[in-house]
Amino acid sequence: MKRTLVSLLALSLVLSACGSKDDKVDPLRVDRPAEEIFKEAESANDEGQYQKATTLYSEVERQHPYSEYATLSQIRQAESAYEGLRYDEAIAALDRFVELHPGHEKVPYAYYMKAMCYYEQMTDVARDQGMTVQAKEALTVVVNRFPESKYARDAQFKLDLVMDHLAGKEMEVGRYYMKKKEYNAAINRFMEVVRNYQTTTHTPEALHRLVENYTILGLRDEATRVAAVLGHNYPGSSWYEDSYALLDPSQRGKLEDQRSWVSRTIGSLLSAE
Repeated sequence: MKRTLVSLLALSLVLSACGSKDDKVDPLRVDRPAEEIFKEAESANDEGQYQKATTLYSEVERQHPYSEYATLSQIRQAESAYEGLRYDEAIAALDRFVELHPGHEKVPYAYYMKAMCYYEQMTDVARDQGMTVQAKEALTVVVNRFPESKYARDAQFKLDLVMDHLAGKEMEVGRYYMKKKEYNAAINRFMEVVRNYQTTTHTPEALHRLVENYTILGLRDEATRVAAVLGHNYPGSSWYEDSYALLDPSQRGKLEDQRSWVSRTIGSLLSAE
């Protein structure tokens, strides 16, 4: 009798364990036809349930890796993660897509989406610019590798904004060094803007700040040379007026005498470093 009771108890525990295991099965991961899972994923995505949609898209690929929906689900998985602001997950999915399908027609789009993941994580110039640098690198890939794609124009526009953002960071640091009276360090920062971000909106101020710092250090010839470049490239700029006012009368006369176009290009400053 005891043996029978023990056997029944053991069987009950086994059945109970099986029931508990079945209860824990994720309904989203139940094996189903690819089309059915994909449609449910699309519906979840349309309703803004991005985490659920991402899970379902990944299930299409897992359960039906060779179906027509698998490749599309890889891209849609990345898009859904992007919409849900899970950028790292989206980037990982996009990298995997490119690795698996390097010749696919959506590869330019995958690179563009990856760039957007970085771009949307950019912070203001007072903070670390790691994401901005990565956005610059990713956007540059789109512009250089896929110049004829429909994404290149927007990528170039955003790349210009990224460059302006990075230049703004350099300007902020340069101004900080000026306040600390670390003029050589400030000059290095402003020269960085002139050297690498000369097409941005910060270049006129960077040139003026160079005039300012050279004047403070008593380097009059250098100040005059930079002022000439500023005046030639941005003649109507208020920054040029400020720089002109900094020079003493003898230096102003020298500035007016500098007629050479070559000496007034930004490139002339870089070659004289």
